[in-house]
Amino acid sequence: MIKKEILIGLIVGLIANTIGTLLYIIIFSDFGIIETYQAAVQQGHVGSLLALGAILNLVAFFGFLRIRRDYRARGVMIATLLTAMLILYYKVF
Repeated sequence: MIKKEILIGLIVGLIANTIGTLLYIIIFSDFGIIETYQAAVQQGHVGSLLALGAILNLVAFFGFLRIRRDYRARGVMIATLLTAMLILYYKVF
């Protein structure tokens, strides 16, 4: 039961990060999603895009804490840490 709750939180965290990244691109970029991503890859800003998208994880994390779903909040935290490791990978390599 606990693993299921953590998995749900992980999935919610990954979806929130994806939606946050897409929303950032749609709102603040003059180009389309694919063009913005390609430009971010060329300029080395993919990590920054992911970091800005992870802001939406805060909403999911504190939302789960508010409704006392601690294990789901833990899953969102794991998704955020995975995103941080991915950002570190893009920054280093």
